Amino acid sequence: MIDIKKVREDVAAYKQVCKNKNKDVDVDLMLSLDDQRRDLQKRLDDMKFQQKEFAAKKDFDWAKKLKSEIQKLELDYDKVVEEFNKLILTMPNFYHPDTPIGESEEKNVVIKVCWDIPKFDFDPKDHEELGKLWDIIDKETGAKVSWTRFTYIKWDLVLLQLAIMTFAFRILWDRKVIQKIIKEKKLKIQDTPYVPLLPPVIMKMEVMEKMWRLHPMDERYCLHDDKQVLVWSAEHTMWSMYMDKMFDESDLPVRMVGYSTAFRREAWTYGKDVRWIIRVHQFDKMEIETFSTPETWEQEQELIVWLQEYMMGLLKLPYRLIEGCTWDMWDIDYRHIDVDTYMAGQGSYRETHTSDFVTDFQSRRLNTRFKKNNWEKEFVYMNDATAFAMWRTMIAIIENNQQKDWTIKIPDVLVPYMGKEYIGK
Repeated sequence: MIDIKKVREDVAAYKQVCKNKNKDVDVDLMLSLDDQRRDLQKRLDDMKFQQKEFAAKKDFDWAKKLKSEIQKLELDYDKVVEEFNKLILTMPNFYHPDTPIGESEEKNVVIKVCWDIPKFDFDPKDHEELGKLWDIIDKETGAKVSWTRFTYIKWDLVLLQLAIMTFAFRILWDRKVIQKIIKEKKLKIQDTPYVPLLPPVIMKMEVMEKMWRLHPMDERYCLHDDKQVLVWSAEHTMWSMYMDKMFDESDLPVRMVGYSTAFRREAWTYGKDVRWIIRVHQFDKMEIETFSTPETWEQEQELIVWLQEYMMGLLKLPYRLIEGCTWDMWDIDYRHIDVDTYMAGQGSYRETHTSDFVTDFQSRRLNTRFKKNNWEKEFVYMNDATAFAMWRTMIAIIENNQQKDWTIKIPDVLVPYMGKEYIGK
């Protein structure tokens, strides 16, 4: 939820934010409703204070009339508050001054490109062909049992997914790795490791609404009778676990990495990526979440991105770093950075990681705050990022590491967790 005080500081600038984020919202109406809300609140407070004078006046006619006026004013107040709350929840966050302005993903900016794309002396297959060859991907049975865009992952691919998960948990929980990156990048933040979590995958609709993730409903798998939804990322139940929480400043940063299944209806992607397992209804994902102070958020995001790059480097996967433009970022985002990984079977880069800094936009809705050393209270600042989108990462490994005999070389760093060096041998 946007901080309306910041909007009032520069209304014209915020209207430009809405335009650049392609949000058709009535900023003037929101400010007008806020004025009405505050005026009605003041009048109610004054009248309720007058009620306390009844004991001294003992004027029953006056008290009865005042009570009636208060009841009428409360109805007016509730109506204005309802309209105001509906409107402010549609308002997007500001964006970082360095964010590219654009109306399509073509305006995203490539920050850097790392590792050479693989060269083959044969025509590389995509992961669907390799998956059928080694019986590790079964979309047909998934469609029979569940529906289209559901898939069985089998045999060595299961071991590969578990290897990536264990690898990431161990890296992100290793204080020495955190210390190394902080020192190399000259960051001035604590070396707190990321706590591993296996969060729930079902949450209340009312909590998902606070997360600004309930709508559009046709993108969600819903349990309407129980007023619950299936998550489409671990971030939903990880952020929400601290709603209504008051931290001490010494508790921050709180860093977490969670693994869960994600569910997405992909309602708007009919006919897109149907050949592959790029866009599916169910997949597994590891998410990084950080709660920090307003003074340290930028370095927290830097640490996250450096960790994403560090793990990609260990996997020796070619990737590029992208600064997302205003069109390609969520309404809640202040800054959006992607990692796109090269996939040889498709001959293109595909998004595998994101890193989103959202300021206090979410913590205001979740009421997650911290108490400063001087006893002042502020909302925490929050970062959300991908550790690994499992299936997309496995696709990159399969397609980039295929051999002439169609076996698949496992990255050296995963062999101890995988227990073998090749798929197909």
